[in-house]
Amino acid sequence: MAARSYLIVAASIGSGHMKAAEALAAALLRAEPEAHVAVVDFTKRDTAWVTWFMKAVYLKMLHFMPNLYQLLYRFTGHRQGASPVQKLIASLTKRNMRSLVRRHAADTVICTHPFPEGAASCLKESGEEEFFFATVLTDYSVHRMWFYPGVDAFFVATERMRRSLVKEGCAATAVHATGIPILPLSPAGFDRAAICERLGLSESLPTILVMGGGLGLGDVAHSLEKLEDVAEKLQILVVAGKNERLLTWVKEHAVRSHHAVRAWGYTDAVPELMAAAALLISKPGALTISEAWAMGVPLILHEPIPGPELENAMIASERGTAVWLGKGENLAALVMGLLGDAPRLASMREAALLASRPAAAQEIAQFLQTAGASVG
Repeated sequence: MAARSYLIVAASIGSGHMKAAEALAAALLRAEPEAHVAVVDFTKRDTAWVTWFMKAVYLKMLHFMPNLYQLLYRFTGHRQGASPVQKLIASLTKRNMRSLVRRHAADTVICTHPFPEGAASCLKESGEEEFFFATVLTDYSVHRMWFYPGVDAFFVATERMRRSLVKEGCAATAVHATGIPILPLSPAGFDRAAICERLGLSESLPTILVMGGGLGLGDVAHSLEKLEDVAEKLQILVVAGKNERLLTWVKEHAVRSHHAVRAWGYTDAVPELMAAAALLISKPGALTISEAWAMGVPLILHEPIPGPELENAMIASERGTAVWLGKGENLAALVMGLLGDAPRLASMREAALLASRPAAAQEIAQFLQTAGASVG
């Protein structure tokens, strides 16, 4: 039997969609070492210029007109089926998806973002290519931008999302509540003392991890300035992602701060930094939340990107794993209060571990192995 060929198509609009794709790719290769597994960013200019342009528009809108984006997100969430803009993008990028499917001889196509999902749907519905078609939703809420025809399997984060898709007309047998795919993580797999020694960190100082996602969003600088109001000396670990300007600012801030501040750019060491931290301050990206849950790290969530991150923050708060810092609330007071309340931190850690689905990528990979075999 010929080796299977999996094409995972994501979008680098934030890092979550790409990280989910990479985690699933790793799980597929663990399950099928002989398989061909490709991860493609559908918003790279040389892959699909239309979605590259739409990514640029999206990022500009978030920066200059976030309220307009929130309005559009809510409006399109109540539509029946894909919006006219979505249909146009899907139609324009169908040929790009066709090129990818043929280049990789893909018998299974998995999408972790609506842009490639729309293109794959358009291609499959045209009958030009045959493949098993799966979609992985990478948030903790359901939006109609994910609803395209021809999808053979949806993988969602929660049972509530599964019920929502079924209620909207998806076949119950096609929707699976697996969790969001992340790399295998567990606090038991990390030795905090060894991590602190290797990274040159203090074991004794109260440690806070501050992140802004892969793009370094979420006003990390403002958070660090507010943390200066905490009288007790803290060890603050900052991940600036791909935001070079922020990374430079943090390093300059570290010199004048009365806390011990360390900075990283885009790094694979996030799980180790989570293992070293008592608290994580972050915008509520779904992959960040999923990884924090798997590591049992209590969260302070703030500055959500309009749209799905608002819903991510609400869900994480409802589950007792996070505190959502509202506008005008005192970050320093909240941090001091949590660090001084050991029972509450312990309760949040326990709730995080209960909410986690660290084997999501493995579950999805196992399903795809069998479900797509009839097409391959």
